Amino acid sequence: MRSRSRNALVAMAAASVLAAVAGCGSSSGGTAGGASGGPAKSIVIGLLTDQTGPAASAARTSVDGMKAGVQYAARNGYNIRYVVGDTATNPTTALTAAQKMVTRDHVTAVIALSALTFTTSAYFTQHNVPVLGNGQDGPEWITAPNMFSVVGALNTTKVATTVGTFFKAQGVTSLGALGYAISPTSAETAKAAGESAKKAGIKVGYVNAAIPFGTTDIGPVALAMKSAGVDGLALQIDPNTSFALITALRDQGVDIKAALLPTGYGGDLLGAGPGALNDAQGAFFGLQFEPIEMQTAATKQFAADLKAGGVSGAPTYAMYSSYVSVGLLVQALKATGGATAPAGLIKALSSIHDFTALGLFGDHKLDINDRKSSVGGVDNCLWVTKLEGKVFTPVKNASPVCGSVIDGVTVSASS
Repeated sequence: MRSRSRNALVAMAAASVLAAVAGCGSSSGGTAGGASGGPAKSIVIGLLTDQTGPAASAARTSVDGMKAGVQYAARNGYNIRYVVGDTATNPTTALTAAQKMVTRDHVTAVIALSALTFTTSAYFTQHNVPVLGNGQDGPEWITAPNMFSVVGALNTTKVATTVGTFFKAQGVTSLGALGYAISPTSAETAKAAGESAKKAGIKVGYVNAAIPFGTTDIGPVALAMKSAGVDGLALQIDPNTSFALITALRDQGVDIKAALLPTGYGGDLLGAGPGALNDAQGAFFGLQFEPIEMQTAATKQFAADLKAGGVSGAPTYAMYSSYVSVGLLVQALKATGGATAPAGLIKALSSIHDFTALGLFGDHKLDINDRKSSVGGVDNCLWVTKLEGKVFTPVKNASPVCGSVIDGVTVSASS
């Protein structure tokens, strides 16, 4: 699951010993030389991210994506220095980091890749700071005029045909879907998967959008799914819960034709150890950008920029998100002629309706200012890979699989 509810995160932060970390967390920076043909324009931006605490597993590598983004910006004539604000997965620490970026670091803009962005959004909006990032932590990405998501608005009570189309192609006849009770995004997306499956003519065997956060006590759910004849899984939950369920179903002899997970692609799973890698064999992973394995011009450039930035190993979703966020900022800077006044940048960002994610959307283009009609991702697309050994293989006819919003079909809000 790429986003958690406000209450869940506040609870986790309170329980963590890292919640006592004072100040704004770590601070570091990076620069790269300018493109040929003239001196580079220098810019300071902030990276608000979860480098420590419970949410760090999903966001820690965002700094590596920034290193690659610096390389991209330099080729386009912009010398970026960035300061890192570690939220420590704590609301107070996150706000302190945001305040430091504005009052002491005097950042031009902020790239926010944090499960706690919602705790800082009002402050950034009040101070007219442009905020870019992956808008998956809360509704502020839809409502705040200074915030711009590189994957578009997430309207998770709406339903697209994407998931149903994918499972139908994998031969799934009965779908099981799980979401966490404490996370509205997780719960709503699980319910929406069921509605998408119905549209595709797939039986919805089992939907549970109210399981305890992070649980691995999944035996009763596995038994219920077996009884319902489930052979496909839409798992809007964290990998530890997903893998526990997949293992339990395998132990019961259930033939799962497709298990689709929203997190774990690339370096996140490959670096998690042999146990997780073994549990994940045969699972499918959805990504909102072209996976590096497609070897397109855009993915090759991404890989080259990671290498130039000193980053080794497989890319992660967080790396994609920070790299692409820099790309969006550069597009806005070009529109302003390099001017960095906040009002001008926000105006430029508000005029972008053709974002390509540096080519990582393939031949698709995203209107980052369409905050009403999409369910999630450019043209409601997912690039799906299947884990085989240590390789993520792009799935035929699902790289990407795209969908349309189903008129008149919604799921109940869980917040």
